[in-house]
Amino acid sequence: MPWLKLLHIAALIVWCGALLYLPGAIAASSARSVGELFHAPHDQMARSLFTLVATPAALVAIASGTAVFLADQTLALWLIVKLTLVCALVLCHAACGVLLLRVERDRERPVGAACSLVALVALALIGAIAWLVLGKPF
Repeated sequence: MPWLKLLHIAALIVWCGALLYLPGAIAASSARSVGELFHAPHDQMARSLFTLVATPAALVAIASGTAVFLADQTLALWLIVKLTLVCALVLCHAACGVLLLRVERDRERPVGAACSLVALVALALIGAIAWLVLGKPF
């Protein structure tokens, strides 16, 4: 059981870190960013980060979290709220994918405000989830 929790926490660290970094990488890869600096090898960085790091980490975090939930047989109100917030975090992950596709389709379209919003929502959700898990307020 401790190894399962360790796997869950490690996957969460990678996933949450990627979710906080991705909006900035996506905004930087658009043509409205700082000139041509990000248009050479950096073009594929955001997509690679999304497909090779963030998505597998999300899947491992969700699968291992589900296994921890089933092994502990815990059912409390704080856990239901936490799972709801995790669903919202998955929506932030999907929003990063949509923004990535939007930038790849049209580099001239501004995405800075949307990327900032996704990053702020993800940060708020991560903080709320950490508060719920560590405090178990109800």
